[in-house]
Amino acid sequence: MQQRMATANNIGQRLQATTTTVVSGQTIRNRLHNFGLRARRTVRGTTLTANHRAARRAGCTQHVRWQRQQWAQVLFTDESRYCLEPADGRIRVWRRRGERFAEGAVLERQRFGGGSVMVWGGISTRLRTPLYHVVGNLTGVRYQNEILQPLVVPALQAIGPRAILQDDNAPPHRSAAVNTFIQQARVNRMLWPANSPDLNPIEHMWDELCRRVQQHHPPPANLGQLLQWLQQEWNGVPRAFICNLIHSMRQRCVECLAHNGGHTRY
Repeated sequence: MQQRMATANNIGQRLQATTTTVVSGQTIRNRLHNFGLRARRTVRGTTLTANHRAARRAGCTQHVRWQRQQWAQVLFTDESRYCLEPADGRIRVWRRRGERFAEGAVLERQRFGGGSVMVWGGISTRLRTPLYHVVGNLTGVRYQNEILQPLVVPALQAIGPRAILQDDNAPPHRSAAVNTFIQQARVNRMLWPANSPDLNPIEHMWDELCRRVQQHHPPPANLGQLLQWLQQEWNGVPRAFICNLIHSMRQRCVECLAHNGGHTRY
């Protein structure tokens, strides 16, 4: 079906412009319902151009037949940012009529926001790296000196001689200095398609981390406490949970290929 985001009124206007037939929006909605079509929330996804889709198809074609023991050699890495006051539109409060501003019914927020912290981490079926606090902007030189050399290289050595580094195409990850270091350190790096967070299982690790921190009551009082809880919960995520995420890699590749390089449910 073309123009999935067109409203019933939009469809009626186009129909009238091409056929001079006037059809009400409700009639159009009824016909769409008869075909099993209902208005639902859209799923948010990254922008995928033809080149992105081609790169995703190529990467998934290369790895779709990998077995679990091969995925066990991969260290999946990424950065994520966590806000002290997350914008969560799902927050609800129990109150009676007329209690809109009652004590405990108002969600208090700082006027200019509470700030955020950025963290970096890596996971594999065999280990997880420490959760590293990235202060300020991450440059290529900092990525090399603060993350690759002290954290990634030891993790890859612990995984074994066939270990593979997965990182995305963020500018600090692909700087000339980093590429030189990767070659000199003889790090085996996975070619990763751009705009493919759905193919990286660590994204679900970030979601799990967010859920775990949000279960703390009261919420973190400052950025220092937020970071402390992030690092605590990072270490508390069961190894079985991480293994299940990485074991989903074959299915991620299968779905991506089935959608011709397009979006997946992950």
